[in-house]
Amino acid sequence: MAATQPSVVSLGGGLILNKDVFSMSPGEALQLSNFEPDIEGGYKKILGTTKYNTNIVPQVSVSSERVVMSAIFNDVVLAARGGSIHRGSSGSGSWTSTITSLGTPTRDYEFREFNFDGTDNIIITTGTSNPQILNSSFSASVVNATGTASFKFVEVFKNHIFFAGDASNKQQLSFMGPTQTNDFTANNGGGVIKVDTEIVGIKTFRDTLFIFGKDKIFKLTGTSLANFAIQAVTRKIGCIDGGSIQEFAGDIIFLAPDGLRTIAGTDRIDDIELGTVSKQIQTRISDITTHNISSYIIRGKSQYRLFYPTAIGQPESSARGIVATIKANPNSGEIGFEYGDLKGLKVSSTDSGFISGAETIITGGYDGFVYINESGNVFTAASTSTNIIAFYRSPDMTMGDPGIRKNFQRILWNYDPNGAVGSTFNLEYDFNDDEVPQPASYDLTLGGNIAQYGFSGSAYGTAVYGSGGSNLQRQTIEGSGFTIATKITDSSSNNPIALKGFELEFTAGGRR
Repeated sequence: MAATQPSVVSLGGGLILNKDVFSMSPGEALQLSNFEPDIEGGYKKILGTTKYNTNIVPQVSVSSERVVMSAIFNDVVLAARGGSIHRGSSGSGSWTSTITSLGTPTRDYEFREFNFDGTDNIIITTGTSNPQILNSSFSASVVNATGTASFKFVEVFKNHIFFAGDASNKQQLSFMGPTQTNDFTANNGGGVIKVDTEIVGIKTFRDTLFIFGKDKIFKLTGTSLANFAIQAVTRKIGCIDGGSIQEFAGDIIFLAPDGLRTIAGTDRIDDIELGTVSKQIQTRISDITTHNISSYIIRGKSQYRLFYPTAIGQPESSARGIVATIKANPNSGEIGFEYGDLKGLKVSSTDSGFISGAETIITGGYDGFVYINESGNVFTAASTSTNIIAFYRSPDMTMGDPGIRKNFQRILWNYDPNGAVGSTFNLEYDFNDDEVPQPASYDLTLGGNIAQYGFSGSAYGTAVYGSGGSNLQRQTIEGSGFTIATKITDSSSNNPIALKGFELEFTAGGRR
């Protein structure tokens, strides 16, 4: 009798779309939807959303207006809709009108916090009206200087407020004097700077203000009008949309025409091909449209998320996004980006920050509500909620020899259930060949509570004792083939499962 052979797979590497299956590491994923590469190892089903406030954000114009700004400021949320800005606390309380008559929104509002005199402020640009400033008491003032009515972008750098994106001066930066909030005059340190490309975003990073153009990137250094200096970072590549720009993991990440890039990579090598960090999902990058790109970071997960709905009328269920996590690959040990797909989150505007000291991720919806992300186990919408459908598929594995038929006997799943598990898994032999018998789905389940000493939910008679931490589920399987792929589908509303790895046990059969 042939000896049973084990093949152990540690999951890691994320979604890979630029390799053939024989070149892929077994732990990488050919499909990974609503599973995030986990900094603790493996792939974890993403968390859901809940309403920040159960009341819809008020508006003046048509009832279908999306939330064009969701911002965390002074421990509350500011939400813009229909040309008005409101503030509200979490729960069921009413939204309070804060600023009105800003015109019909044509794009997301931008905002930056600043503190020049010991008072926290936030400045907001709309693209259709004069910039607005709110202080910590939510008292509003208007930036009335000439030519500021249609600024789209705003940033604070070296105690100066910079603007860009004026409809009549798309290549121009305008800035006020140091600590000024309504003075662009040169006598008080204000001025303008022009670049030879249309500006699509501006971002401060350390001692530099980066200016992102459609086909070029520049950086501004210095401390005042007297010594501000501008130079090109690259004239070979630009930014597709400023909504993709985030400070992330000690760098700046943004969406370029050739994929996600970091400023360090662009600045260091000035090379389009080598500077990208998303070549493994390039085909997914090619699917992105510029209808309304937005992004946020999750600091506690070393994670960046990018959302790209295709149209106002796109169904929530088909809305797409990308999740990128910086982590060490379990096979190579190298630090890099790992990716997964997001599906079912139709995001209109975003912010990530802190409310009462806790990291909070908020998104504005096309339905007029503001949502807390990383909350609960379902996607909440205006009047309903849906279970998150998560999907993982491995490469087609050969066990080291594609010419030998393997007779598979058992699979051992290593996963952290975080509670009851309600998943199913499938096995596909020989690239799911119709002429090869394919077994039916198997259950990957663990009922009841997970018992942990000192945990209030670990009640005697209801919890599964000895099941804390990573769980091993051993399952007898059937079938044979020259290659095998594993697939997991989870459409439950249970606590999210974290997949760590699996072991396949098989005996060698005849050679092809």
